[in-house]
Amino acid sequence: MTQMITILGPTASGKTPLAVALAASLPLTADGRCGGEIISADSRQVYRRMDIGTGKDLGEFHTVQGAGGKVQDVPYHLIDICEPGTKYNLFQYQQDFYDAYQDIRSRGVLPILCGGTGLYIEAVLKGYHLSPVPQNPELRAQLEGKPLDELTAMLTELKRKNGSVMHNKTDVDSCQRAIRAIEIETYNLEHPVPLRELPPVDSLIIGVNIDRELRREKITRRLKARLEEGMVDEVRALLDEGIPADDLIYYGLEYKFLTEYIIGRLTYDEMFRQLEIAIHQFAKRQMTWFRGMERRGFTIHWIDATLPMEEKLETIMKLTRN
Repeated sequence: MTQMITILGPTASGKTPLAVALAASLPLTADGRCGGEIISADSRQVYRRMDIGTGKDLGEFHTVQGAGGKVQDVPYHLIDICEPGTKYNLFQYQQDFYDAYQDIRSRGVLPILCGGTGLYIEAVLKGYHLSPVPQNPELRAQLEGKPLDELTAMLTELKRKNGSVMHNKTDVDSCQRAIRAIEIETYNLEHPVPLRELPPVDSLIIGVNIDRELRREKITRRLKARLEEGMVDEVRALLDEGIPADDLIYYGLEYKFLTEYIIGRLTYDEMFRQLEIAIHQFAKRQMTWFRGMERRGFTIHWIDATLPMEEKLETIMKLTRN
């Protein structure tokens, strides 16, 4: 029996609505609760009050019509679990994932892993053994002031030595993130740990495949909608809380470019144009990661994003039976 279903895909492909519909369609538990629960695989949705920019869309989890026509909430995990300004990492995610996974399974419910952070997904499916990496002040001092291109080249060489698939370009779009990635790879090179010491998770993997032009259209439309919904005010409120601008810039994409607009580094038009391009590039890198997962031995069953929801669900259920 499948231990878990994973739904992955690039941004704007419709992963979350599919995961919610799937969870709600599963047979109810003996006590009448939803037969599926969602574990988020999104590296930024862990942060509280970072809602519009991360696309949480929490309303999608509530009052969903599911099995037997019953309207219910679909439970979710690993969303809103830490404060903005902190540096949540892969090691923490792996531990939190296993806690949620084991809890869901212990109650006879099917876990549905859903998200677009490929590194998080791969780490838990393969069961990589990770260890927390302390800060290295001496190394940070050596790297301070180096340009991003030079840091990226250093990171590439460290990854080659480690045989590492961690820290692709999605993770190192600023000097601060690149320095942290170098810090982690340096630590792992000096303190090697065996892989696969944590058990891999047997999961049926569903990929939501969306045409590139349709994806680009949806990304632009969604960006405009989120700005109209108050995304600038959301970032301004975080700054007003006292969260340093550099900490928000560290999170990348919406939080990087909107922060730079609010503090006066970019005009509104520059912010929109650069952010739009960055999200398009991000989606492309996500697909590159997922194709890499296939080369590394994962079987991903791709489903056309434009299919009606009923057809998508039917396809998934056929795959689970097979």
